[in-house]
Amino acid sequence: MKKSNVITSIDVGTTKICTIMADIVDGVPRVVGVGIAPSKGLHKGLVVNIHEARDSIRESVKKAEQTSNFKVETAYIGVTGRHVTSSNNHGVVAITRGDKVVHPGDLRRVLTSAQLVKTTSDRKLLHVIPRSYSVDGQPGVKNPVGMHGFRLDVETHVITTAVTSIQNLVKCIRSMGIDVEDLVLEPLASSEAVLSEDERQVGVIMADIGGGTTDVAIFREGSIWHTSILPVAGYQLTRDVAIGLGLPFEIAEEMKKKYGSVMPVYENKKKGDTSPAISQDGHGVSYQDLCDIIKARTEEILKLIVMEMPNSNYEELVPSGLVLTGGTANLSGLAARGREMLGMPVRIGVPTNTYGIGDMLQDPAYATSVGLLLWGSKYHSKGHNRGGGFPGNIFKLAAQLKKLFG
Repeated sequence: MKKSNVITSIDVGTTKICTIMADIVDGVPRVVGVGIAPSKGLHKGLVVNIHEARDSIRESVKKAEQTSNFKVETAYIGVTGRHVTSSNNHGVVAITRGDKVVHPGDLRRVLTSAQLVKTTSDRKLLHVIPRSYSVDGQPGVKNPVGMHGFRLDVETHVITTAVTSIQNLVKCIRSMGIDVEDLVLEPLASSEAVLSEDERQVGVIMADIGGGTTDVAIFREGSIWHTSILPVAGYQLTRDVAIGLGLPFEIAEEMKKKYGSVMPVYENKKKGDTSPAISQDGHGVSYQDLCDIIKARTEEILKLIVMEMPNSNYEELVPSGLVLTGGTANLSGLAARGREMLGMPVRIGVPTNTYGIGDMLQDPAYATSVGLLLWGSKYHSKGHNRGGGFPGNIFKLAAQLKKLFG
């Protein structure tokens, strides 16, 4: 196995750190190492204690290295948090060659044109993602290279981040002697792991409900249409349970995972009957009370997710419906309640596009971790790490990031 074919992803989450190492075989990642460690020093996707965060990342990386017998030298890192903003922008250039044929260099020029958005000194571009091109006014072009025309336009999705937030994350990674291969917005990574190409083409909304944030991405006609980060997720759900039932946070988390349901079935329905009691480490609560709290909070999260769409005509905008992933998507009855409440198709997204020792990763909780790996495997062979862009897909400002964090 050639060492150059081994890539690493590190998902620095609010509740866990997951490091995956994989060998790329014919473009498909074969997982050779996994390291999972509890997350400390992070809150809602942001580093709040560099020393604690670094120790948690180091523990995760060490476990992955021991499993794979390889050393992590570079890694793809996920980015999330309320500091992330997105917008759509337009770029245009003239085709000045005598033959009037669009070349790859013209794509780079028009994407550079589209990145000229107003940003303050405390913000930097993370991704400039082409949604579609047009040549001489002909819309809907996915790959204009080789076409004839006088003018090339591009519609892009532009994602910016707060400089300090990214610097703190990069500092944690680099302090362990690991170079950052790429910074990837987490909902883009998760979508690589759980969405089908048909869903992207028809129209779909994906929500990764993690521990600290809910990461949302909307796709239409095969391209990203909208992204956002919501500061409500599994942590707030557990906190509601802890406060509402008078439990320690750790006990509330265990009860949520073990007994919680969004569509509970109460066994005792006769008037005057009490809900069955459940217990965890000596703490007893009502099953109905637990589920009522979970149901109320998850319904709020579902409402916030669909509010990211500009109108309520879900059937027209996202015919494929809603794909839920992330650790909180493991809650019993979540998809059923989503379908009942929203009146649209809802399914749970599970990452399955890996093999090797990665069977344990076939869980919604690892959508971002696996997605980062798939992102890396897709672009690893295209020389992106040597400063190139993402041909026909994403133009990454690698030089700017290197200047910023190098």
